[in-house]
Amino acid sequence: MHIENIKLKNYRNYTDLDVSFENKVNVILGENAQGKTNVMESIFVLAMAKSHRTSNDKDLIRWDEEYAKIEGRVIKRNTSIPLELIISKKGKKAKSNHIEQQKLSQYVGNMNVVMFAPEDLHLVKGSPQVRRRFIDMEIGQVSPVYLHEMSQFQKILQQRNHYLKLLQIRKQTDMAMLDVLTEQFVQFAAKIIEKRYQFLSLLQGWAEPIHSGISRNLEVLKIQYKPSLDVSESMDLTKMVEEFQEKFVKIRTREIERGITLIGPHRDDLVFFVNGRDVQTFGSQGQQRTTALSLKLAEIELIQAEVGEYPILLLDDVLSELDDYRQSHLLNTIQGKVQTFVTTTSVEGINHQTLHDASTFYVTQGNLSKVK
Repeated sequence: MHIENIKLKNYRNYTDLDVSFENKVNVILGENAQGKTNVMESIFVLAMAKSHRTSNDKDLIRWDEEYAKIEGRVIKRNTSIPLELIISKKGKKAKSNHIEQQKLSQYVGNMNVVMFAPEDLHLVKGSPQVRRRFIDMEIGQVSPVYLHEMSQFQKILQQRNHYLKLLQIRKQTDMAMLDVLTEQFVQFAAKIIEKRYQFLSLLQGWAEPIHSGISRNLEVLKIQYKPSLDVSESMDLTKMVEEFQEKFVKIRTREIERGITLIGPHRDDLVFFVNGRDVQTFGSQGQQRTTALSLKLAEIELIQAEVGEYPILLLDDVLSELDDYRQSHLLNTIQGKVQTFVTTTSVEGINHQTLHDASTFYVTQGNLSKVK
């Protein structure tokens, strides 16, 4: 799978951009704050219908404009698919093959991407929210059903939290309504946790040998799901739902006092172990970076195994953050099989054949031009 071209209209600092790419490594060079990352982000947004940098879609619209538009043509299984995303203050409209998609969950998955940016190096030591976002975005790419369930779950969580607030300030006293919201909540929560367990089992299968290779067979990586409720991978959905229901009865008073939902997928976390030790707490910076790199390379292989084609890889200003050995490992892994976009201020110091054979573009003040 690869993206042939992208057109931007009123996107971030781009008024109009129309650029074609080759199915190999595409290097985007330029000084900071010129628009390198904006190009990278636009490819990500075209695939995922959301940004990896902001949760506020209005940030994507050029200053003083009403809307932003991203168009692209992706080649998938030798078929050309035009994609279009319009972002306005009213919301988003997504088209695949010129047909408007009623739900974004139906649109996501047309183009698969793996983003590796400096903030992903904080995947291990960052907040649980960072790790939840990582897992949700990756499952969403290979499972549209998960995206839909996640969207429904978020709505019910919002409603339940709102109702708990009303109970907290005594504007409501009806517990039957809380029971209805809790019942809806646990049905979606159990499905989400089950899918996360399944996905992490697959990710473990890819990440463990990759990590072993990068660490020269000195380290063993293990990924563990850390739920906020005492449930396990071996439980079926019915048993998980029962565990949720029992726990909610026990913590009802506390939830009303706090005015918030205290357990569920929105409070779960991931833990990474290297040679049996928690990398977040006891790992060196090198081990944390190797773990993050292993996870990203595992994502690439997992998506290929699930959808039958390699995703597009976006390396946003991350090569300079990796030492020579990890740089080489990453570039050797993708060489010749993954369309890759690399942003950097300079390729000096990155001595690798993959970059020497790349298509090179230069960005200056919202203009992107190919270097002949």
